[in-house]
Amino acid sequence: MVKIMESWFLADRDALKAFFGQGFKENALPAADNAIEGIAKQQVYRSLEQATSNCKTKAVYGKGEHSFKLLTKIDPAKVIQASPWAKRFVDELRKKMDV
Repeated sequence: MVKIMESWFLADRDALKAFFGQGFKENALPAADNAIEGIAKQQVYRSLEQATSNCKTKAVYGKGEHSFKLLTKIDPAKVIQASPWAKRFVDELRKKMDV
């Protein structure tokens, strides 16, 4: 299970790059083939901080400043594909909503 919502951001690197813009260092993020649910909380925060440390248009990643804005930008389909627990969560919501 994902421990922090920032793990979901790792599933949509295109959204991260677009949001943070010039200076974003994607190579500072954990390898794309890592299961996002298995990446330690501190590693996620540290990698986001490193990836955004040289951005020209935004400050270094901060939970309060960026997290909910980013949450609106990421592709839910990419998160569901990368996270079995996110898929389960969405499937359960759909059942409850009769979708």
